[in-house]
Amino acid sequence: MKKMKTEEAVGQVLCHDITQIIKGVTKGPVFRKGHVIQPEDIPVLLSVGKEHIYIWENDETMLHENEAAYILRDICMGSHMHGSEPKEGKINLIADCDGVLTIDRDHLQAVNALGEMMIASRHGGFTVHAGDTLVGTRIIPLVIKKEKMKKAKQVAGPSPLFNVQPFHMKKAGIVTTGNEVFQGRIQDTFTPVIAEKLAEFGIQMAMHKTLADDPKEITAAIEDMLAQGMEMVLCTGGMSVDPDDQTPLAIKNTGATIVSYGAPVLPGAMFLVAYAKDGRPIVGLPGCVMYAKRTIFDLALPSLAAGVPITSQDLSRLGEGGLCLNCDVCTFPQCGFGK
Repeated sequence: MKKMKTEEAVGQVLCHDITQIIKGVTKGPVFRKGHVIQPEDIPVLLSVGKEHIYIWENDETMLHENEAAYILRDICMGSHMHGSEPKEGKINLIADCDGVLTIDRDHLQAVNALGEMMIASRHGGFTVHAGDTLVGTRIIPLVIKKEKMKKAKQVAGPSPLFNVQPFHMKKAGIVTTGNEVFQGRIQDTFTPVIAEKLAEFGIQMAMHKTLADDPKEITAAIEDMLAQGMEMVLCTGGMSVDPDDQTPLAIKNTGATIVSYGAPVLPGAMFLVAYAKDGRPIVGLPGCVMYAKRTIFDLALPSLAAGVPITSQDLSRLGEGGLCLNCDVCTFPQCGFGK
């Protein structure tokens, strides 16, 4: 591109959008890239503070900001999303359905570390809805070396950086444990909380059993629910280290692979997530889920509902941001919890 005085640019081709900002009225391009400047355009350009402008000069080694934005879009865009048209060098990615946003964080950081380009997104692991803006991309200068964008594609790897995984689980089984509940000494106030949270994701509590703290009985109930086609089994109660708490042992005895018993989250440290041999999740929920407004369960449930495997690394990352502040007015997920 070439810098010119605006008054001398009649007949030249703009190489970038010209933005006009009027507070409280408008922010947008008054002239688009590729516009041929006319005499009547000069006062308009001067009125938006453009005493000099860049006009296009052909250079086979460079890419314009819009062309580079398409490359960034293709690096980022995975399943169940679409890209906007470029505007002032920016392209946004928009969700096509409700689901959980997944992010390849390592490769995202690698691209952003190159400089002269940026990819900004909302946090992964949380619910998104159809129509939500997920990602914004652009290069920083008006033009960029083709080699730089080639490097971006290389460090991004072969797969898209972002995907939306739709919620698809429909049936869950809940095993409520505890001698005090089984024998009727106290009311079961845990199960209704879980059923309500599941319903937010369109998941039905299709089976429910209340059992004493007997690991053999709990194991048998979990196995029966899986045999009956439950897509997920949740166990409530019996998750601490007290001698009467047998739920972790019962889950282990199903033959499931234990991903983690414990998570760096408060409330929710005694959280357990495991997977049966066929990949269906079996989850042990600590008692805090019954009474605390937001817990580890709220952080894990979007991934569970979308069938996205939860790894020990996913859980370990929750330590920073894993302390709920128990605000008087809860604004979750529009807060720092889990981020």
